[in-house]
Amino acid sequence: MSSPALLIVDMFSRFDFPDGERLAPRAVEAAHATLPIREAFDEQDWPVIYANDNFGNWKCGFRELADECLRTPGAPQQIARTLFPKPDHYSVLKPKHSAFLSTPLQILLQKLEAGPLVLTGMALDSCVLATAIDANSREYECLVVEQAVACLPERRSPSLGVLGHSGAARVVSANALLQSLGIT
Repeated sequence: MSSPALLIVDMFSRFDFPDGERLAPRAVEAAHATLPIREAFDEQDWPVIYANDNFGNWKCGFRELADECLRTPGAPQQIARTLFPKPDHYSVLKPKHSAFLSTPLQILLQKLEAGPLVLTGMALDSCVLATAIDANSREYECLVVEQAVACLPERRSPSLGVLGHSGAARVVSANALLQSLGIT
């Protein structure tokens, strides 16, 4: 019997990339919108999976990256305090945009008998979009939570349009998601 899985994409970041300063406050908002969803998944004992960039550091794991964010003032610390992983959460490090590309995510989802996938994180126009398209190509139903994805304002509508018009994912509100999963 399958259960939904929450996939939190790239929320742990130093924001040391082009437009990182502009994206950071939007990522903090997305983290706060993700928290009640994560709590609902924890209450149902459904899988929570972090798929995160490795900051180019190939010698450490996800928990070390999360700890680094806890020590980094500003948005990295705010997000880490909000969404720091619990011991029973899963994680995969990803080398590129999609959480599926060169990671064990698909095998993990199969072992967990997970589906549909609920996507939150950043950036909507890059890593979340690539992950949703890859999930769709693997025949996973994919739900992207509109309030829980960060994106620069000028890229938001086009990215949501691609998801909706392509059929790669269904864009839903946080409230609609929780209602559709029977959690209110």
